Amino acid sequence: MKPFKSEFIDVRSYRTHVRHWGKPEAPSLLMLHGWGDMSATWQFVVDELKRDWHVIAPDWRGCGQTDFQGSTFYFPDFLADIDIVLDRYSPTSAIPVVAHSLGGNAACLYAGVRPERISHLVNLEGIGLWRTKAEDAPDRYSKWLRQLKKQMSFRIYPHRAALAERLRNDNPRLTAERADFLAQQFGVENDNGGISLALDPAHRLLNPVLYRVEEAQACWRRVTAPVLWVTASDSYVFREFFPYDSDEHRLRMASFRNIRTVHIEDSGHNMHHDQPEAIASLIEEFIT
Repeated sequence: MKPFKSEFIDVRSYRTHVRHWGKPEAPSLLMLHGWGDMSATWQFVVDELKRDWHVIAPDWRGCGQTDFQGSTFYFPDFLADIDIVLDRYSPTSAIPVVAHSLGGNAACLYAGVRPERISHLVNLEGIGLWRTKAEDAPDRYSKWLRQLKKQMSFRIYPHRAALAERLRNDNPRLTAERADFLAQQFGVENDNGGISLALDPAHRLLNPVLYRVEEAQACWRRVTAPVLWVTASDSYVFREFFPYDSDEHRLRMASFRNIRTVHIEDSGHNMHHDQPEAIASLIEEFIT
């Protein structure tokens, strides 16, 4: 595996972990992970990159080695965090961004709000959330209030091997070697001798603010960077929410002025785990 270096920076009062691969003088490439994930997840893709890159991958707030928040996560905070990270690592020039799921949703919005800062956008199934309507608000706020009174938590594992087994059960395409690597990165020894996830339990809290796709589309229409929109053949996101040939999917893609679509076979939602060779090849072909 290609070696990485860790750095801790201040991002809006959060001690934020940033993982770096490659030499600082190489062309920069920002990678943003998805929900319940961390920067280490990009290792498999980085290993397959053929060119020299300086890959910059932060752990989102409440993920990996970045400070936990302990309260409800609001989506605009992710955009603000991207802004600070780019201020530090590329303050004067636009750079390419590769982003997965939640990271893709944040990157697409940010690319419309700050179009001058992103040169290329590779979006791995960051299609946005399902539509909501105003009538959903009362029940959503009510559910959020109930959740605030509960102790949120994730499963505790007896050892890292059990976590690796769980990862492989959830994703049969994950090799034993990759599952062991992820278990080492995601697992943290707790005071009782078990293995907890390096993930803030507050991520399980419902966001009480409704997702309004029309607002997202207004941002997407302002994206000037070319967009590579990547989907997977066996993704639960598209199987359950946004079928690839649905009107809703086409409507969202049509919001981008310069978009290319690619469909990855033999892959689930975590295509950077399932097909890192294909993803790395797409990234370099698209950017260069």
